[in-house]
Amino acid sequence: MSLDFRVFPSGYLQTNAFLLTDAQRGEAVAIDAPHFLWNDVSPVLRDSGCELKALLLTHGHYDHIGDAARIAKTGAPVYGHAADRAMFETPEMMRSYAYPPDIQLEGFSVDHWVEDGQSFEILGTSCEVRHVPGHCPGNVLFYFADLKTAFVGDALFAGGVGRWDLPGGDFEVLQTSIRERIYTLPDDVVVWPGHGPDTTVGAEKATNPYVSAQ
Repeated sequence: MSLDFRVFPSGYLQTNAFLLTDAQRGEAVAIDAPHFLWNDVSPVLRDSGCELKALLLTHGHYDHIGDAARIAKTGAPVYGHAADRAMFETPEMMRSYAYPPDIQLEGFSVDHWVEDGQSFEILGTSCEVRHVPGHCPGNVLFYFADLKTAFVGDALFAGGVGRWDLPGGDFEVLQTSIRERIYTLPDDVVVWPGHGPDTTVGAEKATNPYVSAQ
């Protein structure tokens, strides 16, 4: 495969966004869209001669969707889980816990609602969706088996887990989701979270202090 992979910590909280490009195909996919992402991504697309074919959203929290409306206006179809539909369409509902207080929040429409267990082809490879609620109702991961990589949103971090004290969060649900949807991936799969460094499924199963493998 000829995929190029880049990480863009963006926005007010340095939220990780990701760009997969295939110059041979002239196609690219973005995963999550924190504020100001398009400023970094558009030159890469131009220089590589790639068209953005999809924006995959792991969940609806404001720091992951800040530039989604802007990117959607380019014509790239948006993918997300329906359990976070209200946050996608009316992000003002997150104003009470958004940072900074005067942050711009613009709603948008999702073109493709993803579901647990769904697979679709993109960039010439297969992407599997797994629903991982607990941080918020609609958190999903996107698993690219050929790349041995999973983009998990804020469900799991290196040595940590996502917050469960925001509206729609539930620690017990999060624990179950991680065990059933992330820890069941192969141990050598690289896990890219919404914040911080990457890790692996095996490392988190062995050492994560919040969620044991059993």
